[in-house]
Amino acid sequence: MFTTRHYALRTPMSRSGKALCALALLVLSTAASLSNAVAQTFPAKPVRSVAPYSPGSGPDAVMRILSERLSRNWGQQLVIDNKPGANGFIAIGDAKRATPDGYTLLQVDNTHMALQPHVFKQLSYDPVKDFEPVAPVYFTNFFVVVAANSPWKDVGDLIKAAKAAPGDITYGSWGIGSVAHVGAASLEAATGTKMMHVPYKDMGSVYTSVATGDIKWAFGTAATAGPMYQAKKVKFLALAAPQRLAGFTDIPTMGEAGGPAGFEVKTWVGLFAPAGTPKAAIEKINADVGKVLATSEVKERLATFGFEPYIGPPAELTKAIERDSRTFGEVVKRAKIALD
Repeated sequence: MFTTRHYALRTPMSRSGKALCALALLVLSTAASLSNAVAQTFPAKPVRSVAPYSPGSGPDAVMRILSERLSRNWGQQLVIDNKPGANGFIAIGDAKRATPDGYTLLQVDNTHMALQPHVFKQLSYDPVKDFEPVAPVYFTNFFVVVAANSPWKDVGDLIKAAKAAPGDITYGSWGIGSVAHVGAASLEAATGTKMMHVPYKDMGSVYTSVATGDIKWAFGTAATAGPMYQAKKVKFLALAAPQRLAGFTDIPTMGEAGGPAGFEVKTWVGLFAPAGTPKAAIEKINADVGKVLATSEVKERLATFGFEPYIGPPAELTKAIERDSRTFGEVVKRAKIALD
């Protein structure tokens, strides 16, 4: 019997090699120290949050709740800079051009980061290359909204009506390529129906038209359609979500109401920063935003809008963009939705 022995070849490290290793360790140590220093001292001046939303809107209200508490915790102001209009391009362009130092944030939703790349052939920004994800903030699901005196008792009735009169049942949204429009197009595909889209210039007009019967239905959130619902001018047939919503537990899910099981229409809002923003600053903001969102007081405030805290690491936003982009892309392509 023969036994084979294996010998490790050991070569003494040269002086230059040892020097390089020492230098590498010094660089890593210095980087870690700088990162810790940033985390401990950030922010050292006011932070600006640019947003494409109008003052008083749902996303703006939530950001002001965060601003109040973060400003107090930081000892520095979180200033909200509203720049509505142009499909969010004004606000997004402003944030894209800002110095990537952690002192400029961008508050946007999945429309801007996952949907618009599919409906615009020419987009002035790249959601992935131009921005760093910072922190998810909240999400909200949509209700199927109809007039209070609508004869439909559930989504099953809506689907039956749409199948009986292809192209005659009207639904509204606040614009071509909006989440409400794409959500309705997805419902058409899931149910084998064809309905007529009626775009409006603003959200308020959509639900006023639903209440008066000018259009038959629309997707709406508790924040956007809630006031009309509370005034008993519209009713909610279902929630496009897997589970019922706290505060609206009497409203069934889409599957429970005769619609496709598991059908979901959701929007989320998150914070981003210009590409190249220091990781330490991002981690600091993410942690502080998460702590604020986890408080019972803030949870209760968000619940009044029908919003649910969306707490997670920056990577959660990356996953959300990838997931929603796939879904939106399929619907947009099938429905041939385009804005340019």
